[in-house]
Amino acid sequence: MVDVELSHPPFTFLDEEGRERVRSGMDLAYFDREEIILDAGQAGENVFLIHKGEVAELDPTLPGAQSHIGHYTAGDLFGAISILNGKSRYRFRAEQECLCYLLPKGLFKQLCKAYPAFAEFFRQRLAEKTRLLAEHRAEGGVTMAGFMLARVSECMRPPLVVEATTSIAEAVHTLNDSHADSLLVKGENGPGMVTKTDLLNALVLQGLAQESPVKAVAHFELVTATPEKYLFEVLVQMTRFKVERVVVMEQEQPCGVVELTDVLSYFSSRSYVVSLQVEQANSLETLAAASRRTPELVNALMAQGVKLRFAMGLLAAINGRIMNKAWEFLIDERYHRDSCMIVMGSEGRGEQILKTDQDNGLILSDDLEWPDCQEQMQRLTETLIELGYPPCPGNIMVSNPQWVGTETQWRGRIAHWAASRDGESLMHLAIMLDAHAVAGNAALLERLREELFERCSRDEILLSYFARAALRFSTPLTLFGSLKKPQHGVDIKKGGIFPIVHGVRTLALERGIKATSTLDRLEALVVDGRLDERFAEDLGEALSLFTEMRLRQQLERLEDPDGRRQEPDRVVVQELSSLERDLLREALHIVKEFKQRLSHRFHLEYS
Repeated sequence: MVDVELSHPPFTFLDEEGRERVRSGMDLAYFDREEIILDAGQAGENVFLIHKGEVAELDPTLPGAQSHIGHYTAGDLFGAISILNGKSRYRFRAEQECLCYLLPKGLFKQLCKAYPAFAEFFRQRLAEKTRLLAEHRAEGGVTMAGFMLARVSECMRPPLVVEATTSIAEAVHTLNDSHADSLLVKGENGPGMVTKTDLLNALVLQGLAQESPVKAVAHFELVTATPEKYLFEVLVQMTRFKVERVVVMEQEQPCGVVELTDVLSYFSSRSYVVSLQVEQANSLETLAAASRRTPELVNALMAQGVKLRFAMGLLAAINGRIMNKAWEFLIDERYHRDSCMIVMGSEGRGEQILKTDQDNGLILSDDLEWPDCQEQMQRLTETLIELGYPPCPGNIMVSNPQWVGTETQWRGRIAHWAASRDGESLMHLAIMLDAHAVAGNAALLERLREELFERCSRDEILLSYFARAALRFSTPLTLFGSLKKPQHGVDIKKGGIFPIVHGVRTLALERGIKATSTLDRLEALVVDGRLDERFAEDLGEALSLFTEMRLRQQLERLEDPDGRRQEPDRVVVQELSSLERDLLREALHIVKEFKQRLSHRFHLEYS
């Protein structure tokens, strides 16, 4: 019996009996440097698990260095596909003296037949493998399936519906009899909602008679969801739209109501009360206390294997509400309609999970008179710093007059950036493309974004200059397709995150796509026909993998007050598990292919 480590996928898809069969059936083989372990066209007789040494994967049909398409080190598997497909497509050669565990073909096939999940692992793409990694990491028995896949239908209350002509007095009796807090009111264009607070205000503050129809106090602009929607997405909606109830619709008819208290109870973790604490904050002090809890929320989400896209959505909504409330506390209401505070960069895209640098600006109506605007913006920047948002090293903040201006001034800036095409101007266009309104009148931003798209989306020369930045940093793969392994780590922000984010942003600008998040842009590019669905999904999963790896290191640094942890943008390959190395390598190859596509589309190979 061979003593081999089987605590990582794909062996985690076997039960203990299956792992014992592996240990009993494995052998150990030695291969000399430059020896061909498995040749192209050869029928596979074993699955190889590297114990020591390195193995190159070669495509004999390609010339020279181009033939090196993969690299495997200790803990990596190869050879399974040659068994499943009948023969090997590629050649596997020992790069140095190697020791490999051999899993015989017959036993491998028996395991595939007895354990379908084990067999499926070898046929999966990056998207499926990253999902397996997330579930494998889930702690405390809470898996993504149990936590993230809860549907609205599991948490909704039956709707209480009354006619529009029902009196306020009857509505109050209905609420009391049913021990509910809200009613749905039939309307000509869909249901409205009335709450106990609405009814109380109508009687006491507005002085309406008890006989008045409930339609007079109902709200008909509702946030809705379908029964099949993920419950976690509804929590994001509640946070973003500042509501505590979502109406569930099926075939254009109300079939239930989801309340915030029910959602929070369902998730049964005190961390999820953060969004409620932000909403209930009535001073900068209480808002700061809630804001300080966001790392705790991120930790809980990561520990429970939550899909990163949902986590980013929730945190972006919470960060937006924190900034919005700070604005409301500090800025006189008379200025709200004629001004718009925007966030840009990763915060604008909704991809900044932990608070990093501020990137914000202010748009003013042309005719607005605001004498102490600069003083107020300085105070707002200082308040955001107190709330945990560090100052921007590049001074892209509302306290800097260069990032405050009227609509006309902003239009002039956009025109100047588009005409200049220098590095700084292109960076300013990029972050402005990601801009998102967090306070004030969002229409001011939308008009400026229309101007930006109108001016830039059909300018082929500008697009070529703009796209070039995606190729600025090299992909951290060696000439032979393996991961670079410097002791200080590979920079996954420059080598992985930035090329995807900026490349997708460039394609979105070209096609006039107004979405700001990278994942939403990818979906829109698929609908537009600019990217095929399979490749877009792989790009999205690669981005999520890079972001999660970076996030985990950021969280570890927060727990390390002495700062001994690795820089968050750098991942030390040697510290990753075999599956993580495999995923990282695949993801970086996807980035490399994407950069080649960008280079071909915007003729960057000639620049």
